[in-house]
Amino acid sequence: MTNPSFCECAVAPVRVRLRHSVLALAAMSACAAQAQEGSVQLAQNLRAPSLNEVVVTATRSAQPLSDIVADVSVVDRETIEQSGATGLADVLARLPGIEVARNGGPASSTSLFLRGAETRYTAVYIDGVRVDSQAGSGGAPWEAIPLSLIDRVEVLRGPAAAIYGSDAIAGVVQIFTRKGEAGVAPYVGVGAGSHRTWRTEAGVSGSSGTVDYALGLAREISKGFDATTKDNRNNNPDRDGYQATSANARLGLQINAAHRVEGMLLYNDSNSGYDASKTADDRSLHRLRTLGLNWQAQWSSNYKTRLSITDSQDRYQTTPSPYLTDTRLRGYLLQNEWRYGVHQFSAALERREDELVNNPIDRSRAQNALALGYGLHSGAHTLQLNARHDDDSEFGGKSSGSAAYGYEFVKNWRATASAGTAFRAPTLYQRFSMYGDATLQPETSRNVELGVKWAQGPHAFSATAYRNKVSNLINWVGGAGPCPGGSGPFPGCYDNVGQARYEGITLAGGTRVGQVQLRGSVDWQNPKNLDTGKLLARRARRHASFGADTLLAGWALGGEVQASGQRYDDAANKTRLGGYTLLNLYASTRLARDYQVVARVDNLADKDYQTARTYATPGRTFYVGLKWAPQY
Repeated sequence: MTNPSFCECAVAPVRVRLRHSVLALAAMSACAAQAQEGSVQLAQNLRAPSLNEVVVTATRSAQPLSDIVADVSVVDRETIEQSGATGLADVLARLPGIEVARNGGPASSTSLFLRGAETRYTAVYIDGVRVDSQAGSGGAPWEAIPLSLIDRVEVLRGPAAAIYGSDAIAGVVQIFTRKGEAGVAPYVGVGAGSHRTWRTEAGVSGSSGTVDYALGLAREISKGFDATTKDNRNNNPDRDGYQATSANARLGLQINAAHRVEGMLLYNDSNSGYDASKTADDRSLHRLRTLGLNWQAQWSSNYKTRLSITDSQDRYQTTPSPYLTDTRLRGYLLQNEWRYGVHQFSAALERREDELVNNPIDRSRAQNALALGYGLHSGAHTLQLNARHDDDSEFGGKSSGSAAYGYEFVKNWRATASAGTAFRAPTLYQRFSMYGDATLQPETSRNVELGVKWAQGPHAFSATAYRNKVSNLINWVGGAGPCPGGSGPFPGCYDNVGQARYEGITLAGGTRVGQVQLRGSVDWQNPKNLDTGKLLARRARRHASFGADTLLAGWALGGEVQASGQRYDDAANKTRLGGYTLLNLYASTRLARDYQVVARVDNLADKDYQTARTYATPGRTFYVGLKWAPQY
């Protein structure tokens, strides 16, 4: 049992007013020295990623990180919780090669640029369920994915269409929710932050005999801030607040030693404010749902199969202005894996069905695919070959392939080289809306990259140089004549008119100095429209992220610096967005064996900056959260 004086310290921060959060953290540090039971776990959170860690995104098969040639990052649940981050995009922005832009607050439209490429060029999966939008230019709705329900994220940088098909021109992001483990593990969390933000979460996971389960609920409410600046023609000087409710469920049944069945569900419903007029309370209503059912069979020690049926919905509506778009994606996957010594073979049959309802559009299409893969890991050599053919019901067949090789030329040092092709099919909106053209062809890419990696214990370093050229780039051509799909209120059409090149160098690494774990990455890139010679909008030539974490008196303390150079908000490169540097601080500790408190200060210097012209950023913000999770 904890003594009374410690209990008084534990509840004190809940009563502290939010503007005194920093002083509260200092006061709690004196109490935290008594919570030594949590010190071991906090220390483990400071470790560097293990090369024995298993990832699935690189090849769609479980592999140790040490066997992978591709450029991959992993974010686990401990890292997410310890950081105190408020949204998924904020977590991913700490990783190499990633930039984020928002049209306002956390629930506003969010763009993620992976290696400088557009949002639509990153394929996104939640528990193996594909998430995308067939409205506009497409891409995953990052603002609708609830961070509180996420257990793990894997990020693959580089094209992967030879494995995943359409969309994976820049890379793949795989998101995993919690999975039940032995015993019963309930949790309850509450938190408060700037702009009158309140969060609650609760859930339970566990495993008993042949059944495992995980359930989670989360609710977030915020008064928000004015999402637009005064020079925005639609600026309404009100608070653009939001509220979101999310839930997930995961149930697994181990039928016997060889067969397992698993079902997954994730749901998020949000209502957020935005400015579309100077007087109305404009609201966006966003619903995201994913469903998945898997059957895995281990037929022998060398051969296994997996059958997956998935369904996702991305529904977006605005009021009082009447707009509604609804995307449904269904997927069917039969994957076979066979191992023979140092060789691994894979063969997959996959079908994807896309449907869009966006008045007056009510269209659908399907893609059938065959994918083959071969992997070799023998001594100092690692080889990965993949080929895939997709047959689209609208535009016909499309083939893609990739080859990657890694060689450990000195102990702990490995050189890598890879080349691959990829494509993205135009969205149903781009083809069949009043601004569309049914004859649009898929965007295609050719990518080459070279890298070198070094890892020894807690120390790691990597350097990757890449060049990815995209042809048949689908752009909005403003002021164009009558569109094949009709005539809309805005002059312009979608058309295959462009070429783009995404090239750059990424340096990343981490080390441990005493009790301090350091990490960092620097990106030099040149995302360019080859037809105009201009930089692509809202992407900087240089951006970087640096962080440090340590353990002090029972507290896990950390800080990070995010820096970005200047960008342009428009394709003509006439509207400049200034560069910025942000300092974020975070801390966490166990107040007792079963209680953990986290606190975060974002943009400590209250830097005034924009990632999208005329859209505001929140300034300095605070967040303090308390979580109860029994430790057995």
